[in-house]
Amino acid sequence: MNILRRYEILLPLRFNDGQSVPESVLAEVVLELRRKSHAVSSETQVIKGLWEGEGIIFRDELVRIFLDVPDTTENRQFFIQFKQRLKERFQQLDIWLTTHLIEVI
Repeated sequence: MNILRRYEILLPLRFNDGQSVPESVLAEVVLELRRKSHAVSSETQVIKGLWEGEGIIFRDELVRIFLDVPDTTENRQFFIQFKQRLKERFQQLDIWLTTHLIEVI
């Protein structure tokens, strides 16, 4: 039995101006995370999101990327900083990044 922490990231398929995010930008994220953890997964289905921020209603099309890593302070700090870089790279007000403990059997 192995206890790990899963990080899940919802990445937009469109910038806030409506232009499509180039597939190469998404591929860079996947490769960077693979280098971090040696394994990363992503879903090909499009997740549709609807949310309100600063009085504006946003409609999102997103993909989910997730990976499992040891539950360490270093990994947590990496993802806190990584989220900030993703917000800049994808020109977003926020990036939804969640985490939870998992047990691998």
